[in-house]
Amino acid sequence: MSGTKLYIGNLPYDATEEELTQLFSSKGELKSVNIVRDRYTQRSRGFGFVEYSTSENAELARAELNGTPLKGRPLRVDSAQDNKREPRPPR
Repeated sequence: MSGTKLYIGNLPYDATEEELTQLFSSKGELKSVNIVRDRYTQRSRGFGFVEYSTSENAELARAELNGTPLKGRPLRVDSAQDNKREPRPPR
């Protein structure tokens, strides 16, 4: 794995960034934690991203935390895709 950013899927809709920070910081120093939210309602979309300081810590977290339950839902932890699509214009 080359990157330091992980995709976190199957998040409970009431999960918080603080809960993700607590869980994922056990595997190394985090640079950022972000839960993706609907732009209009601000409700969680059920996925997010965590970014580590080193790719070694990110790989360790991916290997050890994939499938870990959070509020009864098994998390899907994978390498984040580097998505370079064009931004959409505002409506």
